[in-house]
Amino acid sequence: ASPPLPAPERETMQNRTGLIALWQGYDRKLYLKAAILADRLGYDSFWLPEVWGYESFQLLAEIAIHTKRIKLGTGIINVFSRSPALIAMSVATLDEISNGRVILGIGTSGKRVIEGFHAREFKAPLTQTRDVIRVTRALLDGTPLDQAGAKIGEYRKFTLDNKPVRRRVPIYVAALKEQAIRSIGEMADGWMPIFWPYTELSRGHEWIAQGALKAGRNPSEIITAPFTTAIPLTGRMASDKARDIISFYIGGMGEYYKEMLTGMGYAEECERIDRLYKDPATRAQAKDAVTPELVDALTVSGNPLHCIRELRRRRDFGQDLPIINLPPNMPWPALAAFITTMAPRRFP
Repeated sequence: ASPPLPAPERETMQNRTGLIALWQGYDRKLYLKAAILADRLGYDSFWLPEVWGYESFQLLAEIAIHTKRIKLGTGIINVFSRSPALIAMSVATLDEISNGRVILGIGTSGKRVIEGFHAREFKAPLTQTRDVIRVTRALLDGTPLDQAGAKIGEYRKFTLDNKPVRRRVPIYVAALKEQAIRSIGEMADGWMPIFWPYTELSRGHEWIAQGALKAGRNPSEIITAPFTTAIPLTGRMASDKARDIISFYIGGMGEYYKEMLTGMGYAEECERIDRLYKDPATRAQAKDAVTPELVDALTVSGNPLHCIRELRRRRDFGQDLPIINLPPNMPWPALAAFITTMAPRRFP
């Protein structure tokens, strides 16, 4: 069983909020300024994604040099393109540069990216994820790799030549399926659900508890850190933007989110949105098929005060650390206003 995180990592969840940048069209200088502002305003963590653009560990190292307190997360890196040992080396290096502020966020990505961009075989994704956790834990803890318990490959008695700042770095996993979420309960420190209705988080928490029981762990030690779409706009602007985003995820992002939401009671809405989105002639109508119930379940939208209070209310459903998506294609004054508006403890 994995040992619990040290006491400093188990700080109260109240008001903890993270930010994550969008990978598409990433503006390095803009998001560096965003991270510096977030550090000053009391955000818990700043996360960077990685798909087929910038490499996230180097970007986070630059941010680490210019910030003092805020945690720095990979949100997320895939578990295939780097070897498990290289991931551990990168984590140890960044954790030293940042003086112990790293959270490792991992996920499987998908076959199209892993095989079509990285030229790696997309095979046994859950086993690969678990091996990344095993190898990272072993190398940071000073355990020889042949004792890590990895299932893929044949490791020898290697240990890191450098001494890590921390012997345990939090590892969060992005997952949507039951077996993968149970595995988080067994091995990881956090679950990062994506586009998961907040009222249905208890379903994932049950699976985490089952995995934790198997490993002899306390499920309350495992953080739920959902990627969260916040739209602090007044009037119809917020709901209109939310409907655009939801119709794209259901109709334009493969079957992942459609299948998940169908299983959570939104089958009729998902079928209608998907059918409209798939046909170029009716794609513009897809957003009109998004119901107010879906808008509420999948986004936090409305005037800024409502968004802040709604984020706080949703913590009662098990959202320990909401990670807010930074809106794309914003000039700095507008982005800075968004970060300031959504800052923790801004409103009573």
